[in-house]
Amino acid sequence: MSLAILYEYPETDEEGIKLTAAEMGIDLKYLPFRKISVLIGDGVISFKSQKTDYDPIIKSVTAVLNRTQSKNRRLYSANILEGCGKYVVNPQRTEYICFSKFRTLIEFWKNGVPIPRTAYVPCDSHDLAHGDIQIHNEEAIADLVQRDLGTGKIVIKPDAGTHGKQVCLVHDRDSLVRHLDETRPSIVNPVGFVAQAYVEKWFYDLRIVVAKEYGATPNCYSTALARAGMKDFRTNTYLGNMVFGVKLPAEVQKTAVMAAEAVGRDDCWVLALDAMVNVGENKSIDDEYVRSEFEKLDPLFKKVKDVKQDRRGKSRDFRGWNRSLEVAFSAYMREQAYENVRRIIEESIALNKEQVLFHEANSCPEFWEQTRLVAGINLAVPLLKCAKSAEGKVPSGGMELDQRRSGGC
Repeated sequence: MSLAILYEYPETDEEGIKLTAAEMGIDLKYLPFRKISVLIGDGVISFKSQKTDYDPIIKSVTAVLNRTQSKNRRLYSANILEGCGKYVVNPQRTEYICFSKFRTLIEFWKNGVPIPRTAYVPCDSHDLAHGDIQIHNEEAIADLVQRDLGTGKIVIKPDAGTHGKQVCLVHDRDSLVRHLDETRPSIVNPVGFVAQAYVEKWFYDLRIVVAKEYGATPNCYSTALARAGMKDFRTNTYLGNMVFGVKLPAEVQKTAVMAAEAVGRDDCWVLALDAMVNVGENKSIDDEYVRSEFEKLDPLFKKVKDVKQDRRGKSRDFRGWNRSLEVAFSAYMREQAYENVRRIIEESIALNKEQVLFHEANSCPEFWEQTRLVAGINLAVPLLKCAKSAEGKVPSGGMELDQRRSGGC
């Protein structure tokens, strides 16, 4: 039996998974989740594009890596594949929790994982009443949020958002009401508002990787990816911030395993957890020194970003582009300023290890361009090992199709 990978477009991570699978001697099949039709009815299910019948591939595989980029598509694809009796990494239940920031936080909180103080108000800023009369709820929502979180800085987040998009820091009542008034329901913010008390996380946050093979205990990687910058309270690398590989104290690794198990439970999975360190004023060095070190790193990190943005080179010669990326990252990480900032972050985490707050779990994290080269973690390896460990298994809530109903699957 072989494994399959399902995705929409061959992005860097998916090309990296294919390359790693070849190096590991794994027969990895490809399933698209774009311009295909999934047919169900009359006791059959089939999976076809305009030119290709993928039913034989689905029949031949027992486990599938779900790498569709949209959170909503991952839910659909996991449901379809589990309906075919396939084990999906990550399983649909895990995807369902990760889809929503607040659902994830509930699981963390239930299992004793420290989280930021968070309020969810299941109400839209505008409603339409009889006669197309518009009802404004901004003031009422602001009342509820400020009652629970206070009148200081508050972070408003889309519940299903990603890459730091639409995350807003409000400083007072006026800016809170104004932001609420401008927000409308969407696929990334289906209903209501998620608000968090502002965490004084200094200039960095953490992405921590935890993986679990089927029937095994979870493994938290001892190195995390620190996303860092002084230009915005959002440190997401999608917004241009730098990255550093930092060692985690054993206590933080233990809590990360608790957080991952709260989301993934007994299935097999690979999760990237986002965490903030509530540093406050407990800093080991002043901001100006850190800012000066970032300025030294700017030219080298710009070269990294230039290679990453070379989409044409990536698509024409992935191996050659990959070598160029490795060279650029190597030069950036050899700079003394990189080592200085990395050391400051590690000291800060150790100094504030009791103040690490977990706030999100990512079921389909990007890894080939940063996590692999900076933190030394090629997520393709645990992903493929998890899929191999789950061959022939049925995830919790899944079902095997009997011969009468299996049809194309």
